[in-house]
Amino acid sequence: MRPLQPPPAAGSAGNHANRSRRRQDLTLPLPQRDFSLAVPLPLPPGSAPASSSSSLQLEYSDLERVSRIGSGAGGTVYKVLHRPTGKVYALKVIYGHHEDAVRNQMRREIQILGDVDNPNVVRCHNLIDHNGEIQVLLEYMDKGSLEGTHIPYEPSLSDLTRQVLCGLYYLHKRKIVHRDIKPSNLLINSRGIVKIADFGVSRVLCQTMDPCNSSVGTIAYMSPERINTDLNHGQYDGYAGDIWSLGVSILEFYLGKFPFAVGRQGDWASLMCAICMSQPPEAPASASREFRDFIACCLQRDPAKRWTAFQLLGHPFITKYGSPASNGSGINQVHQPHQLLPPPRPHFSSA
Repeated sequence: MRPLQPPPAAGSAGNHANRSRRRQDLTLPLPQRDFSLAVPLPLPPGSAPASSSSSLQLEYSDLERVSRIGSGAGGTVYKVLHRPTGKVYALKVIYGHHEDAVRNQMRREIQILGDVDNPNVVRCHNLIDHNGEIQVLLEYMDKGSLEGTHIPYEPSLSDLTRQVLCGLYYLHKRKIVHRDIKPSNLLINSRGIVKIADFGVSRVLCQTMDPCNSSVGTIAYMSPERINTDLNHGQYDGYAGDIWSLGVSILEFYLGKFPFAVGRQGDWASLMCAICMSQPPEAPASASREFRDFIACCLQRDPAKRWTAFQLLGHPFITKYGSPASNGSGINQVHQPHQLLPPPRPHFSSA
């Protein structure tokens, strides 16, 4: 092995000879960096940026229960005050003791729903696990739910329907199926903004598009193929199921009563027969042609024939009573289709 030699002195003959032996054609170019593949270096401990999640990290001890808003089979909802900031929230306390796997799944769904940001969807801020009891911190809607509301005036009903459709379109585009759309899960505030609430039975679909055909939700508003799995060859489309539930709810608002021949609180067998074995309910002849057709587009027995939320946003019943921005609720964020297209249903890409 040759020993390392010290570099020749500056201006020496050896240095001159080295320069003379250089060849420009053997110069190697510097590699070009592809910035699209760049990966940032990890930050040192303690300097990581704050999470972009919209979830609020609030201490349970800082929440003061003001009053009970409502209760049902799934849990109780309270109006709560966050004492340090003076802000008011809704706190849903979910009944029952859940296994760790169920808790983890709920945390994952709450985390995803915490990133939902749409003017017609109730914000889901945080999940609190207090003494083994699961509690969900939600946006507070001061005028409560629309259950029992009678809206025979079509322009007002059109405005309400448009807001719900904008929320549904946003959720469906993010592959979120609600699965329990009904009047009691549609909330309104003092500004007249309507929002979809209660994601206790919602399902965030993965890339494999799980059929999500489990029997959760309120049977009175379920689509026929979801109640009777023998229909539609056992296939269940969660998006189309939400549209059926929307149609039943909007028709109930117009009539001022549940639109089927049986009561909403009827027994399971009676409701199943009414929903699965009879013709879908229709809007009365006294309603406008546009409203009758809108309800028919929602309440198709064949789920493939139901319009999507996007298509329904361009229906004449929605467009005839003013522009989407007329109520100031941010609905103009949804682009109206220029032409009403029949199914096949569009494919939603990943959010």
